[in-house]
Amino acid sequence: MAIWRRAIEPQTGTLPPAEARAILRLKLAEADLDRADALAAKAKAGKLTRREEQQLENYLSVGSALEFLKSKARRSLRRAKATI
Repeated sequence: MAIWRRAIEPQTGTLPPAEARAILRLKLAEADLDRADALAAKAKAGKLTRREEQQLENYLSVGSALEFLKSKARRSLRRAKATI
């Protein structure tokens, strides 16, 4: 996660508005959200296989990276409004 955070720099608002709006439209597919929820429930019960554990880690990594991007996009749009 630290690598993603450094690569994306969510604390900066340096994206052009059109790009920021495009990023805010990104989301995981419903099937992926359902699978991640099922894996999380199974993890709480302590019943994940090693393969499922890796899948859950992948979902969490992608979800975090997406949130970093969206944070940067929101900051970029606020910054653009402030300069108008």
